[in-house]
Amino acid sequence: MKNARIVFMGTPEFAVNVLTMLIENYEVVLVVTQPDKPVGRKHILTPSPVKEVACKHHIKVFQPERIKKDYEEILAAKPDIIITCAYGQIIPKVILDAPTLGCFNVHASLLPKYRGGAPIHKAIINGEKETGVTIMYMDEGMDTGDMITKVMVPITEEDNVGTLHDKLSLAGTNLLKETLPSILNQTNPREKQKEEAATYAYNIKREEEHLNFEQKGRDIINHIRGLNPWPTANMLVNDEEWKVLEAHFTPSTNKETGIIQKISKESLDITCQDGVIHITKLKPFGKKTMEIKEFVNGNKDQKLIGIKVK
Repeated sequence: MKNARIVFMGTPEFAVNVLTMLIENYEVVLVVTQPDKPVGRKHILTPSPVKEVACKHHIKVFQPERIKKDYEEILAAKPDIIITCAYGQIIPKVILDAPTLGCFNVHASLLPKYRGGAPIHKAIINGEKETGVTIMYMDEGMDTGDMITKVMVPITEEDNVGTLHDKLSLAGTNLLKETLPSILNQTNPREKQKEEAATYAYNIKREEEHLNFEQKGRDIINHIRGLNPWPTANMLVNDEEWKVLEAHFTPSTNKETGIIQKISKESLDITCQDGVIHITKLKPFGKKTMEIKEFVNGNKDQKLIGIKVK
């Protein structure tokens, strides 16, 4: 079924590779994405990355505020298949039932682990050594549908959300390209998820961005990596919120946690439960993101040493 009518639903950069592959190989008749959002201090209305790709290829775009109430455009497209990838809204049953071949999702985890909207962040935060992508049937639950194919992607010590995001986007695109012919021919495998093995990765809450220096060093480093470059980990220095982007850890024994121990051209050092966190890239309150050398040049008086970070 090479000429199947495909409706694609996705929003962020993660979905761009998938959409591009579909456009190059199949007939994408409609792209559904989130409404344009105000961006930056000037609140400039900005289209999603997926919309930009669709417009570049002159494909019709549909941007409902609430897809549960506004979906007729999708039904009118008469899709043979709907493919979603990080769309951003829960898709109602009326849409799931619309395509003749079904609805399928490209999900950035090895299901049933990390169902939900932040699987990449949580895999790093939780110290996983591997993750991956699952191509799955969609149903009314949160990533609970039957699985079709999977691919594993290692998580290295150097990975953060940004690097792992790019690896998984490419892996998911390649996996869908390999899997789609069997879906269109209705010869694909189908495996139910084991509910007892399910875990969830809900969207990151504001309070989850805050670092806790009473934790072990490895957990703190994973937390920083799992929020870099977005939404970014933070800490309170003299009651001001500072962003922390990069750091490493050295084991040691401390009497008190959260104390700024040392500031040098190599790092800003803060004690934790079992050692020292060496921050090498940060964004002080009201300033730009900077490497530690630049920060030190503006803080030669060393007044921060000895204060407790919250």
